[in-house]
Amino acid sequence: MPTARTRPEVLLDDLVDLFLAEGFRTFTLAQLAARLRCSKTTLYALGQSKEQLTVNAVRHYFRRATAQVETETAEAASSADRLVAYLAAIGRALRPASPAFRLDLAAHHVAREVYEHNIAAAAARVRQLIGDGVAAGEFRDVHAAFIADTIAATMERIQTGRVLAATGLHDADAYEELASLVLDGIRSVTAAGT
Repeated sequence: MPTARTRPEVLLDDLVDLFLAEGFRTFTLAQLAARLRCSKTTLYALGQSKEQLTVNAVRHYFRRATAQVETETAEAASSADRLVAYLAAIGRALRPASPAFRLDLAAHHVAREVYEHNIAAAAARVRQLIGDGVAAGEFRDVHAAFIADTIAATMERIQTGRVLAATGLHDADAYEELASLVLDGIRSVTAAGT
């Protein structure tokens, strides 16, 4: 049974949604309070400054996205399905991020560090998923750390919009292509034939 969310939790979700849609650099605290229909004092409960509020919102976004990605990944039956589910769920989690949000994320030192930390965590998770698939015989014996690092570099390019600029593929589609490319490269001959 889901628990009732508090007003600060709802407000933080609303703030994240606003930032994803419009970015965060140009907002003042007064504008944020007006858009979220709350007082500046209420916003200060989420962060003592606009800087802290921004970082807290970005962290919340990545925690929220990670929880959803892991929920979707856990529902998959095989190692291959889990890897595909993981990458596809990341694509869906990033879909609401507007170009303005991406530019602001890249330009904001601390927010960018939060993003880079999450990319590193995603690479570690991919490495684990590949290792599980190798152990289960679904994937051939590959260098999981190299593949995870390559995926992380591609994830960075997707997030910053460079894949879209170079290929025309939007995030979710790019993640689906990435999953297909990786699976085709690591699936064991035995698993591929079944």
